[in-house]
Amino acid sequence: MSAALDARILVHGHRGARAVLPENTMPAFEYAIRIGADVLELDLAVTRDNVVVVSHDETMNPAYCAGPPGATNVIREMTFAELQRWDCGAKQNPRYPKQKPIPGTRVPTLDQVLALAPRGSFEFNIETKITVENPQYTPPPEEFARLVLDVIRRHKLEARVMVQSFDFRTLHAMKKMAPEIRLSALDETGGRDFVAVAREAGAGIVSPMHTFVTPALVEQAHKAGLQVVPWTANTPEQWDALIAAKVDAIISDDPEALIGHLKKRGLR
Repeated sequence: MSAALDARILVHGHRGARAVLPENTMPAFEYAIRIGADVLELDLAVTRDNVVVVSHDETMNPAYCAGPPGATNVIREMTFAELQRWDCGAKQNPRYPKQKPIPGTRVPTLDQVLALAPRGSFEFNIETKITVENPQYTPPPEEFARLVLDVIRRHKLEARVMVQSFDFRTLHAMKKMAPEIRLSALDETGGRDFVAVAREAGAGIVSPMHTFVTPALVEQAHKAGLQVVPWTANTPEQWDALIAAKVDAIISDDPEALIGHLKKRGLR
C-alpha cells in the first residue's frame, strides 16, 4: 500500500448516515456500506432483558420515533419485543431536510449490525451511551461493557471494532476484559489537550468535537502515538479545516458527500 493511501483520512458514517436516512437503522448502515464508508458509527443502549440495541438516546425520541400510546419510552424499561413496537423511520428528522423516511423501520440490535461485516472490510465504531447522572437508564458500566463484548466476540470482530464513550467507565472496563479492542475517548468539553483526555480514558484514540481541533493539538497527539477522530463535521469548510489539521478520520452525518469532497481534494 502506498504512503498516500496509508495516510488517507477515513470516513465514519455517523449513526449510519443520518443526513440521508433514519439514524442508527439498518437502512442507514447498509447505505453507508454501499457508498464506501470506512467505518459505521453507532450508539448503544440496553433493554430490560439485556439485549444490546442501537440507539443514540436512552429514551425513544418523539421527533422521529413513534410508539404505542401510553407506553414507556425508556429503553431500559422495555423488553426487546416491546421496543420493536416503535417505528423509527416513518417521521423525517426535522433537522435533516434531505433525510428520506422509511416507515416501519425498527431499532436494530448490535447483533444485526455486526452481522453486516461480511459485506466488506469496513469497521465499526460503537458508543456506549451511559452517564453517571442517570444510572437507571443503563446497566452498571462493567455489565454494559461485558454485554457489548459478548456480542463482539460472538461475531469474532475484535479486530474490526472500536468502542467509544464520553463516560470512561465502560472504556476502563472494556480494557480490563479485552485489551485487544481499540478504545476512543469522546470529548465534548474541550479545554484540555488530546493526550490528557486519552490518558484519562486509557484510550489510543481521542474523538473531540470538531471545533476543538487545531493542527498543534493533532500534532501533539500523533507524537504521543494517538489517533484523532473528530465529530460531527458536515460542511466542506469544516472538512477542509480538519484536513489541514491532519486528522486521522472524520465522523460525518453525510459520508457520501464527505467521500466526494475528499476525492475532489485528491485525498481518496
